[in-house]
Amino acid sequence: MASPPKPALAILLADIRACRICRDAPQGRPLPQEPRPVVRVAATARIAVCGQAPGVRVHASGLPFNDPSGDRLRDWMGLDRVEFYNPEKIAFIPMGFCFPGHDANKGDLPPRRECAAQWRELVLAELPQLTLVLLIGQYAQRWHLARLDGLTAAPTSLTATVADWRRIYDHVPGSNAGPRIIVLPHPSWRNSGWLKRHPWFTTDLLPVLKAEVDQAFNH
Repeated sequence: MASPPKPALAILLADIRACRICRDAPQGRPLPQEPRPVVRVAATARIAVCGQAPGVRVHASGLPFNDPSGDRLRDWMGLDRVEFYNPEKIAFIPMGFCFPGHDANKGDLPPRRECAAQWRELVLAELPQLTLVLLIGQYAQRWHLARLDGLTAAPTSLTATVADWRRIYDHVPGSNAGPRIIVLPHPSWRNSGWLKRHPWFTTDLLPVLKAEVDQAFNH
């Protein structure tokens, strides 16, 4: 008896995990190490966490936000570690699925351009139950907001885009119109100074974020 066909999402994820475009057919210099795509999605996901690209620790573990940045992001969302890694509820879809390597100053390079062009629309099309999309950092914000009528990331800075969070949040009313969008800075501990300089992030934005996460997670 023939086996039932695999769901389209399972096939897509297998193709992503086998992807070697940035090594074998790169736009510019090839990926400086063996690719290890890090993406976690399920068709039942209600929340999409869209960041930049895995860092070196995530590259080693294969687990998204498995670092101090993840600790802070979980705190922002009001989730514990078990809830955060519930694959049926939360999808992790970075702009680049592989660790891009370090620059001359030992900082992370930008996400590979090949990745979003090849895979992003295909992955998002397989997530019909999303009610909340978190755009973490400028790369995710520019890509996603450019695809919504009347919305773009601020051309000047990430701060300007995040400061405009309420207009972006209100632009998509949710339900059948599509998932709500919340723009965030990267939760890196290097951004602690940014948080102190912009207290409205904690007092105004985070309560809305936690309420949206609770709604998506528990209802």
